Amino acid sequence: QVQLVESGGGVVQAGGSLRLTCVASGRANSRILMGWFRQAPGKERELVATISWMGGRTYAIDSVKGRFTISRDNARNTVFLQMNSLKPDDTAVYYCAATQAIIATTQAHYDYWGQGTQVTVSS
Repeated sequence: QVQLVESGGGVVQAGGSLRLTCVASGRANSRILMGWFRQAPGKERELVATISWMGGRTYAIDSVKGRFTISRDNARNTVFLQMNSLKPDDTAVYYCAATQAIIATTQAHYDYWGQGTQVTVSS
């Protein structure tokens, strides 16, 4: 089993920054790849970024490139999502997720999920 606990959400004005944190525990071989997803009201959950624990290889969707950065601290089993230049369209519940897969870009591929943290960007 894997447990994921997110924190760091909040309310921020457009142009502001937030850093989300996800602390992972449990079987390391069940969380090869970590992802951040988000779900806005009335919309489907979408992938935002991924990072591999071993090599640190990252991926991000086009709409957040240049603004969001995913990183990890292996020693603390922690993954971060630094979000800069936030826009109202970034408002959503953000979820941390883990998978044994090496590459996974849809939520169906992820086995473990955190409880989510709300990010609200005001205009």
